[in-house]
Amino acid sequence: MDNQLTLQRSAPIGVFDSGMGGLTVLSALMQAMPDENFVYLGDTARLPYGTKSPATVVRYAEQAAGVLVQRGVRALVVACNTASGLALEQLTRRFAPLPLFGVVEPGARAAAAAGHSEVLVLATESTVRGGAYQRTLHALNPTLRVHARACPLWVTLAEQGPESPDVVKVILKRSLRGFDDHATTLLLGCTHFPVFREALAAMVPGATIVDSAATTAQYVADGLADAAGAGGAATPTRTEKARTEKARTERTVTFLATDGVSRFRRVGSHFLGTEIRDVELVDL
Repeated sequence: MDNQLTLQRSAPIGVFDSGMGGLTVLSALMQAMPDENFVYLGDTARLPYGTKSPATVVRYAEQAAGVLVQRGVRALVVACNTASGLALEQLTRRFAPLPLFGVVEPGARAAAAAGHSEVLVLATESTVRGGAYQRTLHALNPTLRVHARACPLWVTLAEQGPESPDVVKVILKRSLRGFDDHATTLLLGCTHFPVFREALAAMVPGATIVDSAATTAQYVADGLADAAGAGGAATPTRTEKARTEKARTERTVTFLATDGVSRFRRVGSHFLGTEIRDVELVDL
């Protein structure tokens, strides 16, 4: 096997988000691609992106992506819905030919295929205002009735952890007003929102709930597999398979944050579903 190809395959996949919500995407990626190494950047100093102007979101996203590219990632996952909706095209142009994946398209595809005639997009203010989900859903199925509702408090609630279930329930119900009594598709358009999945399912029993974590993970896995196939990747030999199994047990996941590393370890574990021990502080 070519040495350069071997090095590229061992290079990590970069994932970034405005904070810790993208750890739900990282968790799904780790399950979908158990042989891969990852480096995750949470821009916790400037959280949330969802209330910022489009120009600011693009600038922040370019800076976060640049840090990961400098660390030699072989692919980049934009695990922030706001950045995916507003900055993905600019990032793709700037960092070409690096494979780049966002969370909007895979989430929209899953929602469009869910079978309901209505989709309610629950997202941050900037994601709703930018309209990326609405445009993508209508492009996939022009007959869909698409509604979008900004949920500005949900990110803060999610990062508080499970300590205030009564408050969470009240705020979730307020955001669902008008959609809590009939079957629809709830598209969770922010990577923080999957932590509310069980509560939402209880509030809207007939709904299909789509979050971008699992759908994005499969989208990335398929995309990288297709890229490897297009590059003429050969069927792995027995030695290569053994090397892959060894890599799986020695997989590295590096965590970076721009502020509050102790809080990142504590709250981030809630999103990732497993303990986070070491977090490196970085400056963008």
